Amino acid sequence: MNKVFLIGRLTRDPELRFTPGSGLAVTTFSLAVDRSYVSQNGQREADFINIVCWRKLAELVANNLSKGRLVGISGSIQTRKYQAQDGSNRYVTEVVADEVKFLDWPKGASGVEGNTSSNPGYGEFFPTDDTEIPF
Repeated sequence: MNKVFLIGRLTRDPELRFTPGSGLAVTTFSLAVDRSYVSQNGQREADFINIVCWRKLAELVANNLSKGRLVGISGSIQTRKYQAQDGSNRYVTEVVADEVKFLDWPKGASGVEGNTSSNPGYGEFFPTDDTEIPF
């Protein structure tokens, strides 16, 4: 089983590209995930994890997220190898996201304008007046 769940903040704006030939959307970004413990010098450390999103999710992430936003990610770990221009082998480990949940409001957004879900229209907050509740 290969399943990963992460919560963290984007360290840079997502980068949207399209694959040559097929034109599939692919977005990459890095996520800072706090470790669950404090180091010996009293500082909380973080891991910086590369994330890849494909297709519609890639476009949604690129159009709605920016550096510093808090997100939840579920996906799988993928490793790959490629040969650099100098002939050496390079190895990459990244998380391929299946789902991205927006966990905070965009700066300057309030109420209905912000979307807290990777599925537009779901997870939005609509303020209500308690006097309208029938119980």
